[in-house]
Amino acid sequence: MVSRLPDPYIISKNILHAKQFGSPIVALESTVITHGLPHPENFVLAKDMENIVRENGASPATIAILDGKIHIGLSDTELEVLAQEQGTRKISLRDFGIALAKGLSGGTTVASTLFVSDLAGIKVFATGGIGGVHRGNPFDVSADLTQLGKSPVVVVCSGAKAILDLPATREVLETRGVPVVGYQTDEFPAFYTRSSGLMVDARVDTPEEVAQIALETWEAGINAAVLLVVPPPEDSGMAQDEMEVAIQKALADAEAQNIHGSAITPFLLNRVSELTQGNSLSANLALLKNNARVAAKVANAISANQQAGPY
Repeated sequence: MVSRLPDPYIISKNILHAKQFGSPIVALESTVITHGLPHPENFVLAKDMENIVRENGASPATIAILDGKIHIGLSDTELEVLAQEQGTRKISLRDFGIALAKGLSGGTTVASTLFVSDLAGIKVFATGGIGGVHRGNPFDVSADLTQLGKSPVVVVCSGAKAILDLPATREVLETRGVPVVGYQTDEFPAFYTRSSGLMVDARVDTPEEVAQIALETWEAGINAAVLLVVPPPEDSGMAQDEMEVAIQKALADAEAQNIHGSAITPFLLNRVSELTQGNSLSANLALLKNNARVAAKVANAISANQQAGPY
């Protein structure tokens, strides 16, 4: 962590206070607010995730760009403004300079939230699903995978988005040196579903085990993320074959409408939600909240370990 962040960064008072006292912090990304849900559902979800983090003993640091400034931790007013604002930009790493120079607002992706978290010394980050290798286009690889290979942060997620090529994504994670750890599971979850047929590198059953693996990884000089994959809750997870039918139809629709690039993921997620009569959206909301809960527990374990002695 740098001793003083550059001028474009604004850290909220709550997060500054938490850092001063070595309290656990959980970073939260904001594209789910700007591009994942309509208003007011996006604001309700954002507040729910922040409250879950607090209820489990950590401070939530939602990361976003507002009027050309990078915010680490948002007030309720700032969160509401972000949730309501129209035409916000989906901001990955390539977009930082553009957004700052033009005074734009937008939601940070997994890659850009990871970058900011690492810079600010936040060791745990909760999201829904990471990006990866797109089906049928192995050259379309999310910046998330590159950033995971160079940001020493525990990323709590439910695997990669099911619309992606999961075996290829899993291979790229290995290439980037990212350990994939299953939380109370031996299998890599497929976002909406608990099963993918792909194995994890190691299974853990407690937050303390996660903390030990992460701290040992970084102590060894490996500056990669630890990807902690958490299956969606049993009562919300969907059947794998049902999801695959919807995904194939959504992919065909995207091709027919010539939708590519950064627009493809939001389109596919929305179309899959339509095709499953909202069931995929319900699963998405449930796993996001569950991941926030697990992330807070992991942040507490890391904080306790660090206070007990240097890693």
